Amino acid sequence: MTMSRLQSAPTALLLPLLLVLLVDVGAALSTATALRNDLMVRAARGEATEKTPVWLFRQAGRHLPEYNEYKRSTGKSFLELLRSPTDVAECTMQPVRRYNVDAAILFSDILVVAEAMGINVEMPGGKGILVTNPMSSPADLARLTLPADAAAAKALVEAELAHVLAAVRLILESLDGKVPLIGFSAAPWTLFYYMVGGSSKKGQANGERWLAEHPGESAKVLDALERIVVEYLSLQAANGAHMLQLFEAMGEFITPPAFEQHALPRMRSIAAQLKARHPNVPLMVFPRGAAYALPALGKCGFDVLTLDSTADWATVRSSLPPVCLQGAFDPKLLVDGSEAEVRAATKAMLDALGGQKLIANLMEGLSGKEKPELVSAFVDAVHAYEQ
Repeated sequence: MTMSRLQSAPTALLLPLLLVLLVDVGAALSTATALRNDLMVRAARGEATEKTPVWLFRQAGRHLPEYNEYKRSTGKSFLELLRSPTDVAECTMQPVRRYNVDAAILFSDILVVAEAMGINVEMPGGKGILVTNPMSSPADLARLTLPADAAAAKALVEAELAHVLAAVRLILESLDGKVPLIGFSAAPWTLFYYMVGGSSKKGQANGERWLAEHPGESAKVLDALERIVVEYLSLQAANGAHMLQLFEAMGEFITPPAFEQHALPRMRSIAAQLKARHPNVPLMVFPRGAAYALPALGKCGFDVLTLDSTADWATVRSSLPPVCLQGAFDPKLLVDGSEAEVRAATKAMLDALGGQKLIANLMEGLSGKEKPELVSAFVDAVHAYEQ
């Protein structure tokens, strides 16, 4: 649009254009802010670091007194907080203010993608997050939004998850380069697992049942999920996220042959597409309960492989591709241990895994019962480790 046409255009038409320009400029400025602490990014790239970086799965949330107070003062549920960019930014920043962690992670939930497609997610209190309308038959595909191509998937993310992207920009403003921001998404199988099984333990077999009984419909949903996850993560990076984490949180509930056939190819495709679009943004992956897939995932382009509770610290360095590892502290010690025990266990982990090409983290997320002083002891013990 030329300047003369801009000057003559009605104000009602100019305002949306100006808002788009402001958003684009804000995203560009956030992305351009230099990191004062880039330990995580360098470690993920396999570069030498002066100390081991550390952050924590679920580092924001229930174990923090300030989070519980903020939630009480706002009167909002967890899901209501997620819909407000301001609240998301505040909750993301809380652990960064309290602990000397080397990264912030977007305060969100893996099921926001399923919600965007038409799945109902509720949190009735005391029962965790529930999927109230899981798919019971192929006929249920008709009530979902299943984008057929990348353009449709991007449009869905921009329409239904715009508040998440706005939160990314607000978080980056608050961080002001202090530490990198991690964006994340669940992987297609994990999302599919919830979409057909709900949240009930009774539904744990439904994912594999769908794969066997409805292969065509399962592939259609999984392919749509792949497209959405690519666009969701890509837009997080485009809005300034410095690193991206792909969570295959339900890897425990798929057999190795089914994982190789249905999950791994889509994770490989996601990594390839993101690397092509954002070659400088490190990719982290966590196949929780499916650690057998780590060697294959290391060859897919993921920069960081996450260890779960099954990891054998003595052999992972020799058995896995020579990329950066992530993990693998047992968070149970952060509930009922002592600071001395936490420090000793941290040293034992680092002695076994080595302090280089490692991002110290947990083998599971924080449950909400951890003591902040013990969490702080873990973070500080990682940084104090002499390599």
